[in-house]
Amino acid sequence: MKKILISIFILFTFTYANTSVKENQNSRLASYEKFVKIVNLIEAYYVDPLTTSEIINKLLKGGVSALDAHSSYLDKRAYKELKIQTSGEFGGLGIVVGMKNGVLTIISPIDDTPAYRAGLKAGDIILKINDKATIDMTLDEAVRLMRGKPGTKITLTIVRKGQRPFKITITRAIIKVQSVKAKDLKGYPNIKYIRISSFDKNVVPSLKKIIPQALKEGKKGIIIDLRNNPGGLLNQAVGTLDMFIDKGILVSQKGRVKSENETYYAHSFNTYKNIPIVVLVNGGSASASEIVAGGLQDHKRAVIVGETTFGKGSVQAILPVTKDEALRLTVARYYLPSGRTIQAKGIKPDIVVHPAEIKEINDTTAEIKEANLKAHLRAELQKIENKPVKKENKKDLKKIDGDLQLLNGANILKALIIQNKK
Repeated sequence: MKKILISIFILFTFTYANTSVKENQNSRLASYEKFVKIVNLIEAYYVDPLTTSEIINKLLKGGVSALDAHSSYLDKRAYKELKIQTSGEFGGLGIVVGMKNGVLTIISPIDDTPAYRAGLKAGDIILKINDKATIDMTLDEAVRLMRGKPGTKITLTIVRKGQRPFKITITRAIIKVQSVKAKDLKGYPNIKYIRISSFDKNVVPSLKKIIPQALKEGKKGIIIDLRNNPGGLLNQAVGTLDMFIDKGILVSQKGRVKSENETYYAHSFNTYKNIPIVVLVNGGSASASEIVAGGLQDHKRAVIVGETTFGKGSVQAILPVTKDEALRLTVARYYLPSGRTIQAKGIKPDIVVHPAEIKEINDTTAEIKEANLKAHLRAELQKIENKPVKKENKKDLKKIDGDLQLLNGANILKALIIQNKK
């Protein structure tokens, strides 16, 4: 068995001998031999009997996810579920989640979904899914647990900054989202408000209908609301930028492999290059929404208002390993027109405005610090394992009247419209 595995890895050594990573053959062979030795030791001494295939699959799952928060090994079940997810026909909660600081974090709730109506927020940490703790759980495992048959219930234990852990029970549903909505703002007759909740295939076609109609109505400025927008299709982000920028780079992506390098440029035709724009963002704005906000900011085509965005600027590719297995691998990073990266930094708004939300916070509530976040969560988990969790008061989840970020954005845009007339 050992000889067979060594032979396989020697073959891999020669297959990838031309890799750009500088490493001599002896070192590579020693690394492969180490892997084989570990497989053999697990097979011989691990408390539960495992097949070679099971051992290697488990090592792959842990090893690939250690590369970064967005890379993972997809076994047969995970690969099948990924295909189901991309088809859109599955029961879910309506949240986009990711690993941030090593813990399962809500990137954003999606508008008009069970999670949104339950009051989940960007930045919330999911401590438990039903009775299972998420600490050290992989992202794929967490997503699999949260997905399920429409109509079934799931209970999440949430950690929110400034509050004790609380439970929310949500009923799964088929997630169908209207990605673009437009409306007039009371008291601001010259402004069209456009909400983009995700960058699906309908965004650019919708904007091509909404904006000409808004101009016919006499609108002089646009607010684009990208708060809690988790991203989506790159071509829709590029198409959105191209509607407002008439020349130069919109976004580029760069990786180790030349085929992953690409630069997207603006076109001069059918461009609304003079209409003032304000973009609203927050910590739930990620990926494609960061590309749009950052591109408009770099080209000085919009004023960005709100809070620093999530910071997800990497590109993942699904690379089949067999017909039933694959790798989700980070292959490139996005770069804005100025050359800056979004990854782990996000977009800093031109004008910082925090949401208008006032709550009474119990003095005994512990603050979450990133430096010891996992240790803090383990302590919180131990507390709630031994006593009932305080359920979130529905009154706390009730939306307050008014939207300070939108109000500031509208007033800023009003000033830009006046300046644009001069």
